[in-house]
Amino acid sequence: MKYGEKEIEAAVLETWPNPCPERDYTIEITAPEFTCLCPRSGYPDFATIKMQYIPDQFIIELKSFKLYINSFRNKYISHEEAANIIFSDLFNALRPRFLKIECDFNPRGNVHTIVRVESQAH
Repeated sequence: MKYGEKEIEAAVLETWPNPCPERDYTIEITAPEFTCLCPRSGYPDFATIKMQYIPDQFIIELKSFKLYINSFRNKYISHEEAANIIFSDLFNALRPRFLKIECDFNPRGNVHTIVRVESQAH
């Protein structure tokens, strides 16, 4: 196993203290190379993951986010389950004031899917 594969396998979402918890501000992160596997066919699915959040006490450490997103590469998972798992994992790690996840999957078989999951604004 290569060193990058080992890092991906051991991926854990890490947080850092928010440097400005007294202020509402928005962080937007895009991961344009998300991949997973269709649970029915095994064919690869490709997506752009967009994350938007208003932090409370914590912000996401970006390398841990990259490794976490890459950990889906060999998982058999539906679009809907992927979006909801990513949302839940990030929400539980960050406990943000607001979180929105958008998974924009590339068309396959003439079908384009976008799955959005978001918390209620506080």
